[in-house]
Order: sequence, then C-alpha cells, then structure tokens
Amino acid sequence: MSVFRCGSPLRASMVMLSLLAVLPAFGADTTNEAVFIDPGKIKWQDAPPTLPRGAKIAVLSGDPGKDGPFTIRLRAPAGYKIPPHWHTQAEYLTIISGGFYFGSGDKPDKADEHAMKAGAFHYLPAKARHYAYTKETTVVQVQGNGPFDINYVNDADDPQKAAKQ
Repeated sequence: MSVFRCGSPLRASMVMLSLLAVLPAFGADTTNEAVFIDPGKIKWQDAPPTLPRGAKIAVLSGDPGKDGPFTIRLRAPAGYKIPPHWHTQAEYLTIISGGFYFGSGDKPDKADEHAMKAGAFHYLPAKARHYAYTKETTVVQVQGNGPFDINYVNDADDPQKAAKQ
C-alpha cells in the first residue's frame, strides 16, 4: 500500500522522500530537550505538496516524517479546502484560532459537518475518512505519532496529481 495513494510505488517513494526532506526543516528534534517557542518565533513555511496550496506549516516538536510523537501547526487561509482523506495514524486536533469545518466520510456532506472554533478539540482515529475547510484564516495544531501521511479518497483530489496535469 502506498502511503500517499500516488498510483505507483516509485512515485509514492518520491513523494515520501520530498515530504521527509521538507518537514524536518520546520522544527528541531525535541526528543531529548525542552522546547519553548513564543508565538512570534514560530517558523512558518509552505505546506508540503501533499496538501493543497496556500497553507503554511510549522513543526513545533518532533519530526512528522519519522516514527515518534510530533506537534505541528497548519495555518490555512480563508476558503482553504482539504478533500476527503485519511491518515495511517490517529491525530489530535486543537483549533488555535479561526474556525475549522470538519466532516466525516468519502464526500462532503453539510448535514454531518462540525464547526470547530478556537479552543475546540477533536480526536480522529487512524484511517477515519474526513475532510475539512475554512471560512476564515485558521490555525490548527495537530499532534500524533509519525510518520504523518495523507491518503486521498479520490486520486483526482491529490494536489500532486493535479499539479502534473
């Protein structure tokens, strides 16, 4: 099984290598050290190509590309959409600012969505299919155990495939 559902094992390997090369640069390996990061010192960079364009990401601790605990933040602009997908590992989401609209399943369904405002928390079990979007600039903190992956339910929603067309 390909972690990114990219069609071929070679392409999946290339995607994983690009993700692993990009994500560690965001934060330090914090397994053996205390970390204090003031809000103004968070280092935001473009999100990896496995996510739709427009978002920024910051790794606060750990390495999401490796086995072990990590904490990242995603800053998404208004109107940002992450199509239906799932992750191999469970994830823990806390809305830091803005609002994150979250739904379950293989396709968007307004009747099943939850509006999560700043301070809200959501636990998502491994392999649970879901999607999310914003209406305003939003910061979400994601915690879990790596390696972090994203598997799109529909290959056509994979931003890396769309970029190739």
